[in-house]
Amino acid sequence: MSDVPGAPADLLRSLTRAERLLSRRLGAVLADDGLTIEAWRVLCLLADGQGHPMSAVAAEASLPPGTLTKLVDQLVDRNLVFRRVDALDRRRIRAYLTARGRREHARLDQRVRASLAELGLPDAADLTSQLGTLINRLDPALHSERAAAHP
Repeated sequence: MSDVPGAPADLLRSLTRAERLLSRRLGAVLADDGLTIEAWRVLCLLADGQGHPMSAVAAEASLPPGTLTKLVDQLVDRNLVFRRVDALDRRRIRAYLTARGRREHARLDQRVRASLAELGLPDAADLTSQLGTLINRLDPALHSERAAAHP
């Protein structure tokens, strides 16, 4: 009975299709600068300037640790990212954007936003909020971590 509109299969199919099409669109924007969607996710995460443990970057970017290490190596080679030993836990490595990385992120962010604006989604913020709610409900551990980080 998955042919009934609103069925769970429709939600999954719609989310998957939207993610693939959006990734393709943004991938084309980023390809001009030799970046992948995965690299863009990493740059966006690091753009807050706080530096993040590599394990957290891997989780947030949905990448296995080995793949993330290779990707970050490439970003380091391009002088977009640097790594430092965590001051509180010397076993951990934190990643940060370089000054060039911050400039590139800001420039690319404008291009990505312009591409998204072409889609004409007046309620994109509402869609993002609804997806955030869905994610929090599907991943209670993530919700607990965020709540603990922002009391």
